Amino acid sequence: MINKKRHLEMALQTIPSHPDPDYNLEQYHTPATIAADVLWNASAQGDIPGMKMIDLGCGTGILALGAALMGAEEVVGVDVDRGALKVAENEARTLKVQDKCRFLQMDVDDFQEEGDTVIQNPPFGAQKANRKDADRKFLKKALKLAPVVYSFHLAKTEDFIESLGSSVSSVITHRFYYKFPLHRTYHFHKDEKREVEVVVLRMERFKN
Repeated sequence: MINKKRHLEMALQTIPSHPDPDYNLEQYHTPATIAADVLWNASAQGDIPGMKMIDLGCGTGILALGAALMGAEEVVGVDVDRGALKVAENEARTLKVQDKCRFLQMDVDDFQEEGDTVIQNPPFGAQKANRKDADRKFLKKALKLAPVVYSFHLAKTEDFIESLGSSVSSVITHRFYYKFPLHRTYHFHKDEKREVEVVVLRMERFKN
């Protein structure tokens, strides 16, 4: 188990981005600095060590693999992109956490396993009108699967996400703010890099 955030960040920096990103899926790589900070804070809250972790829309696995490095007992990554999952599986072997990790190719709607904590960076639904608010689907699913959820969202949607969480019997306990760099990935991108304001919300499901 890694015991220094800098060491976690260094390990996560070795994980490649999507080999063939699809703009319809909004596949952007979570920076190692941000992933490490979120995972470190989640571990400090007792939400990772010894837990079953789930990462919906895991991509190449930076959050899932980081959770394994931080002492999760079991990690499940879910994504529709087989190419990204192959990268995640290879990286699990490289980082020697393959015995803890499973990566499943499926739509999040079809995934039914429950866990202790979900940590996810879902698509924001910004690329196509028919995928608008795509992150809401992921959040609702995550809150059905685990009592604690860490989820990335555009900061400007924070109030809406909070009201959505309340409607499905959950409450925000912590908020972490980041400037998320979007590097030129797709043909329609004009700038080498731009930054968007994101918030990672820690949400707890109300106890019955």
